[in-house]
Amino acid sequence: MKTLLLTLCLSLAAFSAPRAETVHFVTEEYAPFNYSKDGRITGIAVEQVEAMAKAAGIDYTLEIMPWARAFALAEKQPMHCVFTTGYNRERAGRFVWINPLLKDQMVLLKRKDDGRDGLTLAEAMELKVGSQRDDFAVEALSLMGFKNIDLATDIDLTVRKLLSGRIDLMPTSIKTYRKMVKDGLPVEKAMMMAGQVYGIACQKDMPHAIVERLQAELDKLILNGEQDRIFTAYGLPPNARTAENDAGK
Repeated sequence: MKTLLLTLCLSLAAFSAPRAETVHFVTEEYAPFNYSKDGRITGIAVEQVEAMAKAAGIDYTLEIMPWARAFALAEKQPMHCVFTTGYNRERAGRFVWINPLLKDQMVLLKRKDDGRDGLTLAEAMELKVGSQRDDFAVEALSLMGFKNIDLATDIDLTVRKLLSGRIDLMPTSIKTYRKMVKDGLPVEKAMMMAGQVYGIACQKDMPHAIVERLQAELDKLILNGEQDRIFTAYGLPPNARTAENDAGK
């Protein structure tokens, strides 16, 4: 009888114990912030997200996929978050946010052999520009007045289109541009765009306590210099650098 009672008590305890909630982080191939290397997902933003989740004691998964799918999952599926996501007024109310993983200047790139120098906005709008579906840059381009926007599933395809001449321009961050140059890609700046804050966008029903814990750990990474150390480890200037400083480099 004692054995039966003990078994029953243990079963009830297991049933009534609160389940750990798992946060599903989804992202895309977008070096140097989030990308696949040697069979694992890594990058500047990935290192921050993993450090935050571990320090906050949160169970999590991490998956890489096309941006449009990742963005849709984070908007519609409970316990999902997408990064590295550009924050703006239109997106602000569609998610709950953990910011900033990154502050950066945006830039329009062209091929090195493109002879169009000193490009004006009016001239750029006459050209074919490429980006990724549901990427923040698409909205930014539309607000600037661009009409001829070619959409791809990921940044690698956009880059291939640029280098092959299928598009004339592509938007990206200054830090990503620097990574491209470091990797030997024949691209250069055509014109500067606005600065941008990027973070983690979570489905609106994400428990407030989890969001608060993740934000608190991100704040610690920034204050103790760990975020800047991560940027430096990838050969990029610290995140503390201003957009104005980045724009001039």
